[in-house]
Order: sequence, then C-alpha cells, then structure tokens
Amino acid sequence: MADYHDVVVVGGGGAGLRAAIAVAETNPALRVAVISKVYPMRSHTVSAEGGAAAVAAPDDTLDEHAYDTVSGSDWLCDQDAVEAFVAEAPRELLRLEHWGCPWSRQPDGKIAVRAFGGMKKKRTWFAADRTGFHLLHTLFQTALSYSDIVRYDEWYVTKILVDDGRAYGVVAIELATGRIETITANAVILCTGGCGRVFPFTTNANIKTGDGMALAYRAGAPLKDMEFVQYHPTGLPFTGILITEAARAEGGWLLNKDGYRYLQDYDLGTPTPEPVLRNMELGPRDRLSQAFVHEMEKGNTIDTPYGPIVNLDLRHLGAKLIDLKLPFVRELCSKYQNIDPVTELVPVRPVVHYMMGGVHTDIRGATPLEGLYAAGEVACVSINGANRLGSNSLPECLVFGNRAGRAAAVFAARYHREVPSSIVAQGRDEARRLAAELGRRVEGHQRIADIRTEMQATMENGAGIYRDGDSLTKAAHELAELRLRFRHAGIDDHSTNFNTELIAWLELGFMLDVAECIIDSAALREESRGAHQRTDFPARDDERFLAHSLVRRQPDGSSRVGYLPVTITRWPPGERIYGR
Repeated sequence: MADYHDVVVVGGGGAGLRAAIAVAETNPALRVAVISKVYPMRSHTVSAEGGAAAVAAPDDTLDEHAYDTVSGSDWLCDQDAVEAFVAEAPRELLRLEHWGCPWSRQPDGKIAVRAFGGMKKKRTWFAADRTGFHLLHTLFQTALSYSDIVRYDEWYVTKILVDDGRAYGVVAIELATGRIETITANAVILCTGGCGRVFPFTTNANIKTGDGMALAYRAGAPLKDMEFVQYHPTGLPFTGILITEAARAEGGWLLNKDGYRYLQDYDLGTPTPEPVLRNMELGPRDRLSQAFVHEMEKGNTIDTPYGPIVNLDLRHLGAKLIDLKLPFVRELCSKYQNIDPVTELVPVRPVVHYMMGGVHTDIRGATPLEGLYAAGEVACVSINGANRLGSNSLPECLVFGNRAGRAAAVFAARYHREVPSSIVAQGRDEARRLAAELGRRVEGHQRIADIRTEMQATMENGAGIYRDGDSLTKAAHELAELRLRFRHAGIDDHSTNFNTELIAWLELGFMLDVAECIIDSAALREESRGAHQRTDFPARDDERFLAHSLVRRQPDGSSRVGYLPVTITRWPPGERIYGR
C-alpha cells in the first residue's frame, strides 16, 4: 500500500494546484497528494488563451458581473454561488499577481482588461493570449514551495474507494511501470477537468475524457446539468484547436462565404441595432454557434474536407496589435493552418469546448458523498447554468479550488489516520481487476478506437448544437449497443511500462458513462435553454425546467434523472439581454 495522505487531490491543473495550496495554507500539518494523469504543466489549463474575469475597472461592479453571469446562464445558475464567485474572483487574481503571474498592463501600469462575450463591461484580465500558461505556471511554482504537497505525476486514477457512504482515497496506476497502488486519505478532491473528448470536434486535449465525472458517478455521487455542452464558435476545422474569444474581443469579424458579417442577421440578445453591428462577434457562445448552423442550412458556409466553415477576419487589426495582444493566435494559425492572420482569413467552425455540467457540489465544493469534493470543470457548483460566459472558467478554478481545498482540510483534520479494512480489500480487488485485463487475450475482440470513434459520431449527431427527441432516442440506443461491444473490447499490448492502450480502454469506459448521462439528461429536458437547444421544444420553460438535472447511477448500471431547484437570491428569471 502507498503512503497515507490526509487529502488526495486528483488532477494537477489550475483547480487541482489551487486546491492543494489551499489545503497546505489552511492546515500545514496535513499531508497532501496531487495525483496527475500528466505532468502538471501539461494539464489542459495551460491551453486557456483569452483571460480571467474579475471586477477591476472603477466603472464596473460585482453586481454587474453577477448579473451578466446569471443572465448568460439563462437563469440556471445558483445565484448564491455566483455572488460568492464574483466577490472572491478579484482577490484570487490579485493573489496570483503577488505570486508572480505577469498580467498584461495598461500604459499607466494598471491591470489591462479586455471585453469578452456576454459581458457588458471590460473585466477580463489577460496575459497576452497565453493566460492559462502563465496562470498554471504561477500555481505550479507556488505549489513547489510547500514541502507537504507530494506529487504523483503520470498516475491514472481508476477508482474512488468508498465505505459506508464516505470516500477514503483512490486506486491509481503508475503509467511508467504499471504499478497499482491504493492511496488512502480522509478526503478526496476531484479536479480532473471536463469530458470534451466524448465528441469528435473539440478544443479539449486528449486527456479530457471525463475521468473524474465517471469516477464520482460510479462512487455514488450524482452528476448535475450534464445536458449543457458548450460549443465555442471559433475552432480550427481539422484539429479543433481554439482560436480564443480574445481575437473577437480585439475586433475580429466572422464572415460567411460571401464575406458578409452574418451575425447581424441573428438575435444575439442585443437591444439596439448599433451595438449589434459593433459588438455582435461578442455575443454569447451558444447563440454564435447556433447562428453558424443556420448559415450552414442556408448554404452560406464554405465546404472543406473537415466540414463546413466560416472565416474569422483579423486582417484589419494589423500586425502590431496582433503581435502585442494575440501572438499565440498568430503562432497557432501558422503552425496548424499554414496561414498568417495578418494577411489571410482564418477558417473556423464551432467545436465542443466546455461542460457546464459535472459532479454535483455545494458552494464549498462538497459532494453528497462524504469526504469527496470537486472543483473546476469537473464540478457543477453551479455558476455556469445553461451557458458559461467566456473568461469565467479560470477564476472559477481558483475560487472553488480554494474553497474545496479549505473545506477538505477542515474535514480531513477531524479524523484519525485510520483506514477501514474494507478499503484495503477494495484496493486489492481493483488491482486484481486491472491485472486481469492486462493479461486477458480475446480473439477477434472489438477495437477500442472503433468504439470510441462511433461513440463520438453518435454524440455529435444526437446531442450537438441542436437536438430533438428522435436524435436523442437514437443516440441512446446506439450508446447501449456500444456499451455491449465495449464488454468484448480487448487490448493487444500486454506490457506494463507506459501501456497507453490500457489507459485508452479505461478512458473509454469512463467516456461511455459520461456520454450516457449527457443523452439521458438531454432527453428529459423538454425545453430550449442556453446550450441545450431542442428543435421539438424551442421555448424556454421556467415552469417545468427552472431546475438542475441530477443523474445518479443505479445498482444495475443504468442512470436515473431527477431535478433540484435552482437557487435564486436577487435576480428573477428574465430575457437574456446583452450590450446595455
């Protein structure tokens, strides 16, 4: 058995490192383990480009940030969580400043802020267009200063250990050696990010396979609002690599095949014609993605080998501004599309970007399973509701990573370092299961890659930007068939060192769980709200569905969906309006 730790953090990205630091700050006597699938500086947080939202300008207020977030969520967020979030976000970003994060500056030395979609004021802090890299680097360096934070780099967690309704740690496999360990603790914090890889076109890295969501789901914690999948309107068509919203915040235009700024033809929630023309590229992400679909249906997009696209025009911004504020965009376009945005149009299409749903937590990051906490994209607290506003996700990692870390530290300190014998037995059973799979040889077995590709196509066709009852029913049946085929899937690599095929098999099992939760939740929500657009139920229905969906795993492995009321403190449901 591996050494005992008071708190185990699963995930080494922004939320995970912030949670680990918070535990160490709260109680230096506690031993903290950070278990990361990849080296922490390769976590997906590093790819965030545009910035982090927090009130900084004299003409901005916490109430305005809160209202933009509530309205942007289509009133499905919990307003107590939003109020806590907007109040703590400036403090978290200032703390990063003190730890060494190089925020971009105005000429007078003050923090620079830029506009972002769905927000009425400029409140997005940024570090050029490499904000996630600098934020993660700052957290990683800070975490190194705490000797009680122990890292398990390139370890993959396969199971949360539960006894009598309480989490006691995890089982993990070391990628380099294949060694399987039971790592026990009084508290577990999930910070594993999202699950974009259940879809074929996504800005998400290959590591974002919904591991944490499925781990919690299998352990008995419910998942919340899984039907809300955010598409980002500007991803590169072949790779899915993100072209940050900052490109449009700095003045980029979206053009159809005729060179026309087509967004002026669509309702983006802006109240008057003049702001529509000026700010239409900064409408909310869900509505921009929906507008793309309508342009495609009209025949106004451009066909490519990787699907229909429109163009992002940055040429009028000039080389000086692009090199100052969007250097990474220029680098990505050059390396992955062989074009220069200073002189050429950038092909883009909507791609899956973010999960509004995740593991159900309270405002402290605690799940209904005692001793289990979650923060970041894996969690649903919920401040994002039916649609997340761009640049709210990085401060969410910081605010709720901090909150989860502090709550877990208090919880863990209440207990002695004792582990039930059943936990040890569970760990041994899991190790035997993994060893058996590694040694299992199946003749003519189903291929992992084939099942994964078909699952992704099923999700895109059944639960894409628009969905309906028929497409969701078909997707549910197809996923059930894929689940049966997965039971007969095998691996050809039976080595122990860096067996990536074994990890792919484990990931696929988690992805199928998450995919089924998305489909089942979407099928029951008979309305259109934010990123969940039902063509057969086009209206928002507050009377029936102003509620969070909660999906729980049943003993037979099936899912059951229920609902939880939304917390409303100050802002009753209204029309989504931007640009006032």
